[in-house]
Amino acid sequence: MYRLLIFLLAAFFSCGPGSSQQTAGQAKTDSSGYYQYRNATRDGIGKVYQGREIAQVMGHLGAAWLERPEREQEERTDLLLDALDLKPTDVVADIGAGTGYFTFLMAPEVPQGKVLAVDIQPEMIDYLNAGKRKRNMSNVEAVLGTESNPKLPANSVDLVIMIDAYHEFSYPREMMNTIVKALKPGGRVVLVEYRAEDPSVPIKELHKLSVAQATKEMKAAGLKLIKNDSRLPQQHVMFFGR
Repeated sequence: MYRLLIFLLAAFFSCGPGSSQQTAGQAKTDSSGYYQYRNATRDGIGKVYQGREIAQVMGHLGAAWLERPEREQEERTDLLLDALDLKPTDVVADIGAGTGYFTFLMAPEVPQGKVLAVDIQPEMIDYLNAGKRKRNMSNVEAVLGTESNPKLPANSVDLVIMIDAYHEFSYPREMMNTIVKALKPGGRVVLVEYRAEDPSVPIKELHKLSVAQATKEMKAAGLKLIKNDSRLPQQHVMFFGR
């Protein structure tokens, strides 16, 4: 019963089945020129970037849902790990790492490198540090970022991955500008997002992202689509580079 309650809470706050309801309202552009504001829909925050309303963030109360035993089979995280083609020396940034579910799958693949597990919630940083100690993984570093800055040093990472997280960024323009600066030459950015093009994917619309929309937003940060790996059953795995 407890697991079911947590699952339902997570679905409510983030990406459970349902549809968004648009509320009429005149959008207003802020002083940066990047964002517009309008009345929020049920699952959004009322802030619009590149024509897309930003989704509400799933809080730390959904931690148990992130660690659900059936996640590997539902999301085929094994196929995702294979698709990344990590090298032993890679430095990887997992932005929006949450409890570290995927961080701790990647860490053994980069034994001479490391994984920077970035999250903006101190409670998630606690989960990450506890998981690091439990698994005795010295090549995992938890990083407390902010809504507009992932706190990554310039020219420091080979791969940045955002799993079902980018669509919730409150400041996507600022985040991506910093992420691009953090990439080493030849570095890659990977967005893993539920397919907005597929109405059969049982996820709220604001928690999906199409290839076209993702490409548009990454272009604003100076990135171009390299490939879209379609091996996951419900999600895009989109690779971007300079």
